[in-house]
Amino acid sequence: MDLATSTSTAFLFSLLLLPFSAVAQADDGRVDVGSSLTATNEASPWLSPSGDFAFGFHRHADSFLVSIWFDKVPAKPIVWYAFDDGRPVLAPARSKIELTAENGLVLRNPRGQQLWRSDIATDEAAYGVMNDTGNFVVRSHNSDVLWRSFDHPTDTLLPTQTLEINGKLFSRLNENNFSQGRFLLSLQNDGNLVLNMVNLPTKFVYEDGPFYTSNTNDPANESNSGERLIFDESGNLYVLRKNGLRWYVETGATTPPTPISDFYHRVTLDFDGVFSHYYYSKGSTGVRNWSTAWSQPGNICSRMGERGSGACGYNSICSLNDRGRPTCSCPPGFSLLDPDDTYGSCKPDVELSCREDGRTPMEDLYGITELSKTDWPGVINDYELLRPYDEQECAAACVRDCMCAAAILKDDSCWKKKLPLTNGRIDGGFSGKAFIKITKGGRTPPPSLNLPNVDEEKNKGTLITISTLLGTSMFVNFALVGAFCLGFYSIYKKNLPKVQQIGLETNLQVFTSKELAEATNGFKQELGRGAFGIVYKGTIGMSTVAVKKIDRAVRDANWDKEFKTEINVIGQTHHKNLVRLLGFCQEKDQRLLVYEFLSNGTLADYLFRNPKPSWNQRTQIAKSIASGLLYLHEECSTQIIHCDIKPQNILLDGNYNARISDFGFVGNPTDPTHPLWRT
Repeated sequence: MDLATSTSTAFLFSLLLLPFSAVAQADDGRVDVGSSLTATNEASPWLSPSGDFAFGFHRHADSFLVSIWFDKVPAKPIVWYAFDDGRPVLAPARSKIELTAENGLVLRNPRGQQLWRSDIATDEAAYGVMNDTGNFVVRSHNSDVLWRSFDHPTDTLLPTQTLEINGKLFSRLNENNFSQGRFLLSLQNDGNLVLNMVNLPTKFVYEDGPFYTSNTNDPANESNSGERLIFDESGNLYVLRKNGLRWYVETGATTPPTPISDFYHRVTLDFDGVFSHYYYSKGSTGVRNWSTAWSQPGNICSRMGERGSGACGYNSICSLNDRGRPTCSCPPGFSLLDPDDTYGSCKPDVELSCREDGRTPMEDLYGITELSKTDWPGVINDYELLRPYDEQECAAACVRDCMCAAAILKDDSCWKKKLPLTNGRIDGGFSGKAFIKITKGGRTPPPSLNLPNVDEEKNKGTLITISTLLGTSMFVNFALVGAFCLGFYSIYKKNLPKVQQIGLETNLQVFTSKELAEATNGFKQELGRGAFGIVYKGTIGMSTVAVKKIDRAVRDANWDKEFKTEINVIGQTHHKNLVRLLGFCQEKDQRLLVYEFLSNGTLADYLFRNPKPSWNQRTQIAKSIASGLLYLHEECSTQIIHCDIKPQNILLDGNYNARISDFGFVGNPTDPTHPLWRT
């Protein structure tokens, strides 16, 4: 290799490395404009001078989160992260955050699209500093502060940090989910520090029955009202009143160990709603885990608000563990609505119904489980008060009432309660008990006869007529019985909903046309058009979906048979590079397919956007498509030949992974009458 070739190779190699390198950080924590970090597992963060705090990318599942964390503490707990409207800003791998003169910190995905920015003041940024306080600051050429992470807190405050009027801390959804959770701590406009519950996903704040309040609002004397929440350098947290007096949040609590400089400190609104002061020893000896100096409220299970579920979900029971933290459990006859959310709501295993046949005594269908010192005190669930009643009378009254889900007995008063039950708790000071209605024989549904909906007198007349006919002769009896059964079967089959006649061998969800019309808001937002119909964007529960409405014009005499067959086949395909079919609708003349929604559109759009995808990205997409086709052609239990591979039929998920769509419903592509042959 000659010198020119060697030089060219080195030059090209340096060009390849250029986009992924970052300007070196100074020892004083300073970061100049133009410095950047790239989201990779090996990326080094920007450190504070002592190395106590780091700013950079934190790996979160398949994405990365721009955040600040304790760098010398095991598990590196996060104290701040980039968020937008209460949601974490998750970036795909190879995203880049850069300090710019115009906008301060700017986060862009690998395609250069802006995901988040720090929104600095009007002046031009010159540099940033990762301070030993855990505060990242963007400054101008005159060293004026243009943006601070301390001014945009998430769930944590650090020493020297303050919360101004209308400032907020919000809890995470759970330990590993950084989305806004069910609890909000705010310094209200009247100067009162309040911990409230939040309804999700609406984010409506339940202002009645707060979990905690500082009572630092004074309408009679405004100078006595709070104006700022301060976590000072000595580890004290207090509301500073307008008259200069302090109200300490940790009054009567354990004092953090001294000297304060030997420990890391933070106050955090945890996902379970408890606001706590934690400390951790910096040295090699002493406290080597996060210990609690104090926490508020003292008992989060004791909320008495009329709206909202309470510290735990609806129909759940809250109790305190030995650390004073809430644990949630479902009462007998109930189970978690979301098995992965132990702090969430509980659903009844069997629906309580008032549609029984009326012939079976309620006592034969239902029983009672007794829970001592358990209460759902919210009067919003009460619909009847009986007294004077004893235990037997209260339990029996609930069993015999088809609307009663539980009853609370205290002294001689019996409160009947309906679902959903709110603010459930185990209270050692509560002298009463709860009676929970359950089905007898375990958690099995009550018997149901599914009688025809006909007039009782007409039934009697029909039975008399049949009895008379059946009494004529043995031969006639057999003939009439056979004819009766055949006729009944024909009528029954004819009146069955079509969706029940399909007999699909998949676990796909079956939707009604009404449900999908509501999910798509009347089929308003169109995502695209294909040979078979139009695809619309919709929402089912918390998930965004794509609903394909099959055009009636493409159907022929055999189309419905093909539809059933291919639903069976496609419903059993599972591969990371295929668009997943979630469900379908086959109702009267309606044929609809429900797919997962992929946020980054089609490969056709991606290829011709600016900036163009890199060769590495193109290679990865090609490999993903090949992997999906290999599965369809050779690895799937029923081989599927995709007859229409094109960029428009390749979709990209949130991380720009390729997913093949429209790999079914193609029938016989050699048939000139097939839709693929139509123009």
